[in-house]
Amino acid sequence: MSEILVIGHRNPDTDAICSAIGYAEFKRRLGMRNVVAARCGDINDRIDFVLRTFGVPAPRFIADVSPKISDVMRSNVISVPPRTPLVEALAMMDEKNIRVLPILDMERRCKGLLSVFKASKFFFPSHNRIWDSRRVVASVRSLARTLQGKMLCTFEPDSEEDLVLMIGAMQPTSFASRLPNYVPEQLLVVVGDREDIQRAAIQARSRCVIITGGYNASDEIRALAQSHEVSLVLSPHDTTTTAMLCRSAIAVEHLLRSDFLSFHPDEALAAAQPLASASQFQAFPVIDEDGRVVGIVSKSDFLRKVERQLILVDHNELSQAVHGAAQVEIIEIIDHHRIGALATQQPILFRNEPVGSTSTIVADCFLAAGMEMPPEIAGCLLAGLVSDTLNLTSPTATKRDAQILEILERVSGINARDFTERLFHSGSLLTGKSAEQAVVADCKEYVEDGRRFSVAQIEELGFAQFWKRREEIGAALDAHRTSNGYFFAALLVTDVVQQTSLLLVAGDKKFLDQIHYPEAQPGVFEMAGFVSRKKQLLPLLTQCLKSMAI
Repeated sequence: MSEILVIGHRNPDTDAICSAIGYAEFKRRLGMRNVVAARCGDINDRIDFVLRTFGVPAPRFIADVSPKISDVMRSNVISVPPRTPLVEALAMMDEKNIRVLPILDMERRCKGLLSVFKASKFFFPSHNRIWDSRRVVASVRSLARTLQGKMLCTFEPDSEEDLVLMIGAMQPTSFASRLPNYVPEQLLVVVGDREDIQRAAIQARSRCVIITGGYNASDEIRALAQSHEVSLVLSPHDTTTTAMLCRSAIAVEHLLRSDFLSFHPDEALAAAQPLASASQFQAFPVIDEDGRVVGIVSKSDFLRKVERQLILVDHNELSQAVHGAAQVEIIEIIDHHRIGALATQQPILFRNEPVGSTSTIVADCFLAAGMEMPPEIAGCLLAGLVSDTLNLTSPTATKRDAQILEILERVSGINARDFTERLFHSGSLLTGKSAEQAVVADCKEYVEDGRRFSVAQIEELGFAQFWKRREEIGAALDAHRTSNGYFFAALLVTDVVQQTSLLLVAGDKKFLDQIHYPEAQPGVFEMAGFVSRKKQLLPLLTQCLKSMAI
């Protein structure tokens, strides 16, 4: 099924989560089907507070949207158990028009694959294995089942045995002369209504005698078979057909290929396709982490289009987008940040406005369409707006943000000032998270003049927790920079009460020397009046990069 994911950036903040929820609701109310609010990062305590306050579920977590095996596999797997007679398996393959059949045990674990090619080699062995054409590996019950025949008397009918097929289409003397060439317990005699041949085969204590042509056995033959412990089976088919079908009574477990190639549902299509193309198999089981078959994918399935589309909110740069975004279709972007380098295959709706939050734009979509906004959605959008603009105190806040906020207060019944205070008291990243989690909780990646770097922001009530953990935060930031190969990594710690920030930077000293602000400690700059990553810090950092090149 096709789906449209409305999704914010990696390490989402409150505005990214709330605008995704709000815009997904807006698109659904416009009549767009299969629209889902999504996220590609964890939610923090403040986001959780917002969701609990308005009774809204968290967006679906999706770490990677690149096409996967699960997107093209077929979950209705046609299979048979290992003991299934070959004739039944081939009939199923013919009916379903498939060339590869998985053999699954009771726990849906794949024992191997049966292919039409393997079956054909069984029926038509090579010249140096011509004796195999007379070999029958089956139980008496399986033979009767395959022939759709009737067992008149049987001995150990469920015991699978390796038998030799002999057709009694000759004079009794000729037949009798050949009998000593075989081990009686391994002999399967196929004969028509010739009682003399039937009698000779039974007296020789053959393992099984099959009477063909729909003929019955006389009372004498039945009694003789019973006394000599010879299984007796009636076949409705002629002798030639019966002989062929006897061979196909073999259980498929003897003909499967156990060296098959399989994939995991979450395996990327791009990585799996070359392996599938190079394989001699035409289809491949899809096996979950418990070793059970959950689907099957054929070579042609790799050519199927993955019906997944994205609507990006609160960002427009692929470096910040969910993994795999470049491999699926992006149909819309709703954002309020700078425009980065992003190319699309066709024209899309791209709404980018210089307002304080993406939630402002989403709310304006409802208003412009004259569409009723549910109170819980209005509450979520209010939370995204006041979080990103620090309740309109940030330099990014605009007159339009103030107008929208007034409407959201009225629709949601929430006082923005009171809510903002509760929001920022609801959780401190520097108190409740590890240093490694804190430096990436609201982190965005950028590329400027060929250099990759990251800028994270933490909003706190004062700097006490930062100074208490300054060393471990600094070490975590430097490890984050090293592991990602960034030119530098920055963390802006904002005091939402005093409306000022501290900037911690891990990077080359030559770059740090370009930041002409007071240093409270080495690598920690006092950024008086800075509260916006987008409008204040990012322009400063990009200018510092340019200054290095001069």
